[in-house]
Amino acid sequence: MSHYDLYAIGNALVDSEYEVSDAQLKSMGVDKRHMTLIDTPRRAQLLEHVKAIAPRQTGGGSAGNTVVALAQLGGKAFYSCKVAHDDLGDFYVKDLQARGVDTNLNHTRASDGQTGSCLVLVTPDAERSMCTFLGVSAELDDTALHPKDIEKSKIYYMEGYLAASPTGLAAALKGRQIAREAGVALALTLSDVSMIQFCKAGLDAMLGDGVDYLFCNQEEAQVWCGSQDLNVVKESLKKLAKMVCLTRGPDGSEIITAQASWHVPAEKVKAIDTNGAGDMFAGAFLYAITRGYSPEQAANLGNHAAAAVVSQHGNRLTLGQLSTIKAYALPTLK
Repeated sequence: MSHYDLYAIGNALVDSEYEVSDAQLKSMGVDKRHMTLIDTPRRAQLLEHVKAIAPRQTGGGSAGNTVVALAQLGGKAFYSCKVAHDDLGDFYVKDLQARGVDTNLNHTRASDGQTGSCLVLVTPDAERSMCTFLGVSAELDDTALHPKDIEKSKIYYMEGYLAASPTGLAAALKGRQIAREAGVALALTLSDVSMIQFCKAGLDAMLGDGVDYLFCNQEEAQVWCGSQDLNVVKESLKKLAKMVCLTRGPDGSEIITAQASWHVPAEKVKAIDTNGAGDMFAGAFLYAITRGYSPEQAANLGNHAAAAVVSQHGNRLTLGQLSTIKAYALPTLK
């Protein structure tokens, strides 16, 4: 019997979210809509630009957002990651514990360095641009893995951002091998266009001979496939996974398999902040799948959860919000 619905590995980052204008974003030299890795001097430079703006601080990291969403919906999740012994590290550990997510951080933490952080810059059109300082998360390695817990999970989930870290990639691949040998389903998120452009070899390694679930948004899919034609994109993606979840913002989502594909419409909302939308979709989708719902039902829950998170500022929803969404977006299983 599976102990965890989802075992994930990814970067542990504390998000600091700032509302900025397009002019401010341009003056900061930040690439809009994408994630950019930054070092300590660049982080200090960017913080100087936004020092007059009060940020919202939350636990983050792509896979971290996904496991939290699944846990808040009522699933059981484990997260392998790395933080330092500092204030942000303490914040991150307490955040996971408060959300009901089990983690290796209960046993191991880096003694030196800084916990990873992400400056999330949100413009009036709701687009988020991320500047990520990995800190000790760049040193994530296979000591963060709990092999016996991977073996007892239904799904092993890899964050595509780990393609940028040699040790993080190696850890994700070791976990993948453990999961594959134990018959655990594999899932991967492509994470960001920048990963496809600069770290595709790492993503290819995580894909290996294919995964069970692949998550990507429309822009990522088009860049990966080298085509703007959605029909061409869908034909190409179905070769990578047994099931592909292609999110398309206000156009909903596409669930693609070798046999068929389904379009699941989105809820109509006014987007304020798109940070965390794809992560939220993945967490909700995988929660429903591990509960026996159909892919279409799972995507419907994912669409509603993602719509709720883009309708507010911040990358997380409350337990109450997700409980309400689950009640009206999922039918009762007999």
